[in-house]
Amino acid sequence: MTDRQTIALVLGTRPEIVKLAPVVRELKSRGHPYTLVHTGQHYSSNLNSVFFDQLNLESPDYDLGVGSGSHGEQTGTMIREVEVALNEIDPAWVLVQGDTNSVLAGAIVTSKMDAKLGHIEAGLRSYDRTMPEEMNRILTDHASDHLFAPTESAAANLATEGITDCVTVTGNTVVDAVNQHSDLAAAESTVLGRFDLSPGEYLVLTAHRSENVDAKDRFRSIVKGVSRAADSVGFPVIYPIHPRAEERLSEFDLSIPENIRLAEPLDYLDFLHLQQHAATMVTDSGGVQEESCILETPCVTVRASTERPETVTVGANELVGVDTAKIVAAVKAAVETDADWKNPFGDGTAAEQILDIVCETLR
Repeated sequence: MTDRQTIALVLGTRPEIVKLAPVVRELKSRGHPYTLVHTGQHYSSNLNSVFFDQLNLESPDYDLGVGSGSHGEQTGTMIREVEVALNEIDPAWVLVQGDTNSVLAGAIVTSKMDAKLGHIEAGLRSYDRTMPEEMNRILTDHASDHLFAPTESAAANLATEGITDCVTVTGNTVVDAVNQHSDLAAAESTVLGRFDLSPGEYLVLTAHRSENVDAKDRFRSIVKGVSRAADSVGFPVIYPIHPRAEERLSEFDLSIPENIRLAEPLDYLDFLHLQQHAATMVTDSGGVQEESCILETPCVTVRASTERPETVTVGANELVGVDTAKIVAAVKAAVETDADWKNPFGDGTAAEQILDIVCETLR
């Protein structure tokens, strides 16, 4: 074995915590040294520390508390602080997951160090370069020493960009996470009772992306479409609202129809349970598209493109943009879907496969 053994995981948002939880558990089960570096990109309690507690994960070794800011300001601060942390840790490997500013910061810092960079969930492409996440994905993939692609489609995307070496299709750790947590959510979550909901008789809305909630007309169209869809199927809507979106509602003076019930951001187990029993999800989140597909809950995505095209291919998801009439039609069709598609994201052993490869390089 080499002298340096520590694997550092750099993360900063709720989806990263969820998707890296299986990797952390696998590291613990192997007794392999690791260090968690949390940038603090999500800084409210329900979007951050409560997740570690609820998922029975140890608190991060480093909590950088970067918080919000413009993309440049936030990423720049992260690069500075992550560099300090990784220089102290001196890891053999750094693992990042996904497409956030935290991922990009971790990738840039690692590329300047004597450490290998592994990108989990590599190769996703929406082919919409106006999305900050798309640039984060591309730059991180091209900086990485090993790329853990969730699907063959993602690996094919990498090949078109000339990345063919050190690419392994492992499946997505989101399957590991959903498998590990859905039973726990069923046992512990009281979310349906709190909101007086019956399984299969409500819709869930999540809208938080800047291109949707920072544009008044787009945000209004989404809300109107979801409200009309809810009326057409006779179900209420639960909208666990992101702080950014809530600020925009006030700023734009947008009213919320009575059949859309706003809620504070939910903890992971509550949200997972809410997803599992919803008639349909309406979302602009890539992670929600994946989880809904795995949970056999139909999804309608209020975007023009997706970096999870597999969800559309298997019939679990429909892209509708923000057109009100298209949202209504898609929700009505989704509610009647049989949800008999095949999960395209692997068999739930992604974390094990990833660490088999990483740990082998350290022997």
